[in-house]
Amino acid sequence: MAKPRAAAPQSKLPVIAPNAAGLDIGSTEIWACVPADRTETPVRRYGTYTPDLHQLADWLVSCQITSVALEATGVYWLPVFEILEARGLQVYLLNPHQLKHVPGRKSDVQDCQWIQQLHSYGLLRNSFQPEAEMRALRSYLRQRSMLLEHRAAHIQHMQKAMQQMNVQLTQAVDDITGSTGLTIIRAIVAGERDPQLLATYRQPGCAKSAAEIAKALTGHYQAEHVFALKQALLLYDTYTEQVQACDVEIERQLQALTPQTDDELPPPRQRSKAASASKNGPRYDARGLLYQATGVDLCAIDGLGPTTVQQILFEIGGSVAAWPTSKHFCAWLALAPRHEISGGKVLRRHVPKTGNRAGQAFRLAAQTLFRSTDTALGAYSRRMRARHGPERAIVATAHKLARIFYTMLKERISFDASQAQTDEDRQRQRKLNYLKREAAKLNYTLTPAESLAVVAGTS
Repeated sequence: MAKPRAAAPQSKLPVIAPNAAGLDIGSTEIWACVPADRTETPVRRYGTYTPDLHQLADWLVSCQITSVALEATGVYWLPVFEILEARGLQVYLLNPHQLKHVPGRKSDVQDCQWIQQLHSYGLLRNSFQPEAEMRALRSYLRQRSMLLEHRAAHIQHMQKAMQQMNVQLTQAVDDITGSTGLTIIRAIVAGERDPQLLATYRQPGCAKSAAEIAKALTGHYQAEHVFALKQALLLYDTYTEQVQACDVEIERQLQALTPQTDDELPPPRQRSKAASASKNGPRYDARGLLYQATGVDLCAIDGLGPTTVQQILFEIGGSVAAWPTSKHFCAWLALAPRHEISGGKVLRRHVPKTGNRAGQAFRLAAQTLFRSTDTALGAYSRRMRARHGPERAIVATAHKLARIFYTMLKERISFDASQAQTDEDRQRQRKLNYLKREAAKLNYTLTPAESLAVVAGTS
């Protein structure tokens, strides 16, 4: 029996980044690894206090490190990222998914060595991070969104307290935090119990009559439930004040942004109908400030309002320079299907699930277009829903919105609603041609309804 031949020795991977370092970051300690030829102790441990982070940066600079790779672990990486970036180092933020599928590395020391080795071979992919000023705006906006989420819980607490007193304000008004609802709640907390007097706070636009509102406000007022209502209202007002403080900071940051163009911008295109005011929307001129900052009116796109546009812009960094084409942009947003191919055959084709906030914003905008009856994008979304169902229709419409958004921001061109209408007219003509062919097969002829009306009038 012939002896098996020994396997040929594998060639060592070329070092692409010789000045690379790897960090493993935890809540109480950081392990750092640099190339072995830079120091006698290439692996060192540091604390997580700010002076420790500056010592870490000093050591990396002394080792002539120019690029550092670290994992995005919770929020522990944020101060490390900012301090190293301020020292002029190129920081690679890694998705932990790239590193967790290799068995045998179960210690922090081995983790930082493995990260350094992969980074020196150029095998790690950097996650997208916007510029510092856009990261600040993104933080303000995320803080604002968190405040709105917490405020919503106290709205539910107010509803619960009134239900326990059998005060059916939720049936009398559509929104208890509207003008009528809040005025009545503040009067109840102040001690007013007369339902007829409370009903006089009804605003003229309220759908319910004063008599019906008075009937709904005839409740069984108990001190403990009024106390709970009072506290919930106080917390609601507190969160509202904090949201307004966030708006002030966001407005100040937007005004400080450098405009993308020095040319005088034309006035933004007016929508065909006035958009309804959002209770949670910004109180400043978000559309005008975003228009000045980007040089293009992205809010003119059907389905995208100022709140959605600023959320997307702050997440992508104010420009689309990081993505060569709209296909790359849509893939990053998780709005394009991912093909798994083997042997030339597509095994699976699905849209990946992700927590990308910009992609979620496009999806929410696409969902609102289902109710848009006077826009071509709304007709497109309903056509996709009839053909593929609501879930796929949302992704398809969001994909189209993302392509329009990308093109406008990259080419600095205005939104052309006529182009979308041209596509809709082309689709209508294709459908009409199909119906004519089907009618001809059955020896019928299609006649426009206007022609039939003319014939009926003459006869």
